[in-house]
Amino acid sequence: MRGADGRVAAIVEHKDATPEQRAIREINTGIMAAPTAAFARWLPRIGNRNAGGEYYLTDVIALAVADGIPVETTHPASADETLGINSKRDLAQLERIYQRAQADALLDAGVTLADPARIDVRGTLACGRDVTIDIGCIFEGDVVLGDAVSIGAYGILRDAKIGAATAIAPYSHIDGADVGARCRIGPYARIRPGTDLADEVHIGNFVEVKASAVGERSKANHLAYVGDTTVGRDVNIGAGTITCNYDGANKHRTVIEDDVHIGSDTQLVAPVTIGRGATIGAGTTVWRDVEAGVLALNQKTQTARAGYQRPRKKPKD
Repeated sequence: MRGADGRVAAIVEHKDATPEQRAIREINTGIMAAPTAAFARWLPRIGNRNAGGEYYLTDVIALAVADGIPVETTHPASADETLGINSKRDLAQLERIYQRAQADALLDAGVTLADPARIDVRGTLACGRDVTIDIGCIFEGDVVLGDAVSIGAYGILRDAKIGAATAIAPYSHIDGADVGARCRIGPYARIRPGTDLADEVHIGNFVEVKASAVGERSKANHLAYVGDTTVGRDVNIGAGTITCNYDGANKHRTVIEDDVHIGSDTQLVAPVTIGRGATIGAGTTVWRDVEAGVLALNQKTQTARAGYQRPRKKPKD
């Protein structure tokens, strides 16, 4: 209720209001601020002579006016700001409202969202021009996406920086890492904290990289683990390669210099250095440093047995 001068005079509960008072379109949202000493004076003076026999905190407004204390009001930009939370349902509803506001801000900034209802920004997300984000993506902490970055469906990025024109394929997780420009990541790739990928790096499906630096144009396209490793430029890491960096007590570092080719199913037992231009044969276990330009492999033989009978399943009764 306001007086003839337009200033607040009192707050009246709905059940106690007259028909004329119920026609007032301005309501109290329940948010109130006043000096503690003033509240201490007013609270003992609140009565319960009303339709509900209740003690209304809002009665302090009329008491403040009677004491000559000015009452000021403020209006939220959206009614959503005043919604309360009394249940998990309310909490989920407000989260969706907040996330839709985040999505709308991204759309207004020129970001392409496959579905604005299916994105979660749980920190800050800064996007360059022509960024595309597919459904189900989650962004946590501080994430920066450069120009023309595309994020595939159900990607999770946390405290990550992604360079221009990099494509993140679906179901990839990037956490605490810097990714250069024009890289290809995933699908199903996991980039862990402390990783720095240079430009045009390829990290493929089911590849995990942790606390490693990977040089320009290097590739690990399939089923590999690269941990605590420094990888040079133009390196190819074959499928099934593992850097064995943990001895049960300490982590050790692997160094792979420029232009190295590592065959599939290779184990690099750290600490170890693979020299520039070296080739590691498929299935090799490397536990000593490899010189530059050489072929390293474990000698092995292959035999063939004539007349071999493959085991067969017994017929069921």
